[in-house]
Amino acid sequence: MSVAGDAIDAAVFAPVRSQTAFEETLERLGNAIRLGLLLPGTRLPAERELCAQLEIARSTLRQALIALVESGHLVAVRGRGGGTFVADAPPVHERPTPEVLAGWRDACDARMAVELGVAVLAAERAPASSIAPLEELVAAMDARLGDFPAYRQADVRFHVGLAEATGSTRLVAAMTEAQAAMTDLIHYIAHPREVLAWSNAQHARLVVCLERRDPATAMAVMVEHLHGTEHVLAGLLPAP
Repeated sequence: MSVAGDAIDAAVFAPVRSQTAFEETLERLGNAIRLGLLLPGTRLPAERELCAQLEIARSTLRQALIALVESGHLVAVRGRGGGTFVADAPPVHERPTPEVLAGWRDACDARMAVELGVAVLAAERAPASSIAPLEELVAAMDARLGDFPAYRQADVRFHVGLAEATGSTRLVAAMTEAQAAMTDLIHYIAHPREVLAWSNAQHARLVVCLERRDPATAMAVMVEHLHGTEHVLAGLLPAP
């Protein structure tokens, strides 16, 4: 392998340090495929080797690989000579406008500011009556992992429901605006079931934080949740 190839491998397969290991792994591999660092037909290292290189659990790696297979970036081949390969024709989704691509991080930053405040205040203030509707939305999303439009509808209602639990009409309006901006972004990427299931597990943890009046953990879970979305967008949005 060339020196350049060694350098690329060192970057793509360096240890994953983030708490959101699943999403960061997805971002790392998705970016490498999108940018042509992993060419079509390239076979990824064996799972055991890849886990050692990335320093992540095998279950985390498998979830990321499944998500990238579902999104069309990778192909899993069984049997002798099988393995996980970069797809010959990576998926082509509707291309966002240059303005959308240029502003996606700003949209994520604005959402972070709103959602963290909502998570803390909801955990401090949420009335008992707000818990059951949020739990119902988590269950609805679990049942709709294969139907992204329906999943997303429940997802938006969940986050707006968190804002409603704070008792602040201004935060409800701010959350609605932030969710609208994210909907514009995620329209342009694939929505693998594994990614949605991972995200919804965090929704369930947020509800527990509200039940326990635990704002510190609610904020930590929300940071993890939002950083995960950013990793997915970074890995699956088209290159500018």
